[in-house]
Amino acid sequence: MTPALQKMWISFIAMGFMAISIFSIYLSRYKLSGFFKAFMAIFAYILMVIAGLIIFVVVFSGPTT
Repeated sequence: MTPALQKMWISFIAMGFMAISIFSIYLSRYKLSGFFKAFMAIFAYILMVIAGLIIFVVVFSGPTT
């Protein structure tokens, strides 16, 4: 697998993390309460930070040759 293809799959994983975090934030704000609300919100924001870091690394690692 070429480095460009690896970067593509890694960025897809990051976008999946973002989609999961959006769904989790929605659940924590409107559907859950108590401990589950706090747990889901923390989980969602952790996934969002991880996804942002992954995208940052992929974008700023430069083009592949």
